[in-house]
Order: sequence, then structure tokens, then C-alpha cells
Amino acid sequence: MQIFLTISPSKAPLIFPFHPPIPKTPKTQRTSLKTLSKPVNSLKGSPLLPAFGRAIEDDEYRLARSQVLRKGVDLEGYSIEGLSIGGHETCIIIPEFKCAFDIGRCPSRAIHQNFVFITHAHLDHIGGLPMYVASRGLYNLKPPTVFVPPCIKEDVEKLIDIHQTMGHVELNLDLVALDVGETYEMRNNLVVRPFRTDHAIPSQGYVIYSVRKKLKKQYMHLKGKQIEKLKKSGVEITDVILSPEVAFTGDTTSDYMLDPRNADALRAKVLITEATFLDEGCSIEHARQHGHTHIDEIIENAQWIRNKSVLLTHFSSRYHLEDIRQAVSKLQSKLSAKVVPLTEGFKSMHA
Repeated sequence: MQIFLTISPSKAPLIFPFHPPIPKTPKTQRTSLKTLSKPVNSLKGSPLLPAFGRAIEDDEYRLARSQVLRKGVDLEGYSIEGLSIGGHETCIIIPEFKCAFDIGRCPSRAIHQNFVFITHAHLDHIGGLPMYVASRGLYNLKPPTVFVPPCIKEDVEKLIDIHQTMGHVELNLDLVALDVGETYEMRNNLVVRPFRTDHAIPSQGYVIYSVRKKLKKQYMHLKGKQIEKLKKSGVEITDVILSPEVAFTGDTTSDYMLDPRNADALRAKVLITEATFLDEGCSIEHARQHGHTHIDEIIENAQWIRNKSVLLTHFSSRYHLEDIRQAVSKLQSKLSAKVVPLTEGFKSMHA
């Protein structure tokens, strides 16, 4: 850290402790001024020292904070971060896709994601949407693309209109009503499809697929020039291969696991699913009545899970880190997939 002192003629000069002038010596005996002056010691006793110390400490603190890694998890090549506390806030960010799943309170990292996928209209999952859109405009970022279940599109449009009217601002976004079974191209090698979930209100999850093209079997024996000739003639020579990369459920009962149409969600590389309740204090029946999943249900349906990694989210705020880790350990013993909890925002019972 460099500290600069600027002395302005219009202000009182800075007064340092008096040091008597160095006596003149004959040229043959004169010693270098550099060796006699000690700029660090000359500040001893100065009222500036405490201020310098605080500045250095603050700078060191900021540096240390900047070097702390963002809390999140790395799963199957994806950096997944965010926060998900049942009834409080959910926003899961995957920078590799430039997307966020749900946006309960608009964390700063979400602002730089170009896509937001809304699973349902509860406030802890959609409450931050107007702020997200407004913040994108504030930073001169392009209007985002926001996906919603078709049944809430009109209400979301009204929500945005209300905030525009109240704030006298323009909120620009591309609002897409994407239904279960439909496909949207995010970029040339990435598409998304919603899948059906079961919550207290209309809801849906999302699967993001990577896209690649593979030469059809009947043309594999041909040489390069022959393949090029077929391509120029308009013949479709490739098959499009979709590989499910990440699935996000949002709030749901465990019934989505039993729907054969949701097979891709259960074979994606990463499944991000809720586990609101973890212990006997809340029964499976209680979880189902409120449109949520008990971790015991995930254990019961472990045979259907073909994912490489499972990220558990949306734990009730009643739980501590120790409760979460104990429950995850119980599930991990039943699954071949790697099981990881998203614990950002939860505290230890010993804190």
C-alpha cells in the first residue's frame, strides 16, 4: 500500500517534530544526508501515525476479504453459487451458463447473469425480479431474458408495469412464457426445457442441455469430399445430440421423481433439488401438504436418481449446519451420486 501526503499552500502546513539542522562539516568529512536522515523514525510521536495504522489495517482487511473465495460448490465442471433458505430467499447462479434460477432478493452476483429462470411466483423465489431488471439497466447491461411459467406471465408483466409507474423508470426485459415440453435456444450449443413439478401453486423446473452434432451412421463410411457434397446438396447429414447438464427443481414434492417424463432431470450431470425438511420434527405428510420434499423421500426414491452429483437446497431456517450435515450423510449412504448441501446463510448451533 502506498500513502501519499499532499500539502496544499492554502492550508496549514503539517508540523513534524523538530530536528536540529545537521552541522556543516568540511568537504573531506561531510557524510551523506541519506545516511543521517531516517524518514520512518521522524514520524515518531506524530498524530498522523494512528491514522496511517488504521489505513494500513483497513487496506489489509479489504485485501484479505477480496482473496476469500466465493462461497459455492464446484460440481461436474460447474461453479454453482447462491443462497437458498426455505421461505426466505432462493437464487442459484451458474456463471458458465450466465444464468440464475429464481431470484428471491437479487444478490449482486445475479445482476451479471443474462438469463433468469423463475420456477413459481412465491416471493422468496421471484421477489427480487424488479430490482434485477432495474440493476441491469443501471449498469447499462443488455435487457435480460426472463423465463416464467405461462400461467403467470400476465401477472409478471403487471408487476413490472407497477414498478415502472411508481418509480418513473423504464424496465426493459425479454419475458418468455416457456411451457413444459417446449425448448428455447440460449446459444448455439445450449438449450433449456421446463419440466413438471408439484408445489402448492403452479410451478415448473428446468433442464439445461448441451447441444452437439454427430454424423449420421449411414454417412460414417464416406470421405470428406463426399460428405461435403451431400451437405451442399441440402442433405441433413448430422443428428443433434442433447445431453442434460443441470436440472433445477425449485419448490416441489418428491412426486416429480416418479414422472417418467422427467427422466432427463434425474440423469443430468447435476441435479439441484429441494430438501426443505430433514428430521422427524416435520413429517413427510407435513412436507407434502405444503408442496415440499422431506429428505426421507429422496432416500426412498434413490433408485431413480442417475445424476453424477446432487445439490440439496431450500432447507428450512430451523436447521443448523450440524443438522444439515447429518441428514446429508444419511442420504449419501444410499446414493452413488455425490451429495452436497448448499449451506450459505446457515449457522452452526455453536455460533
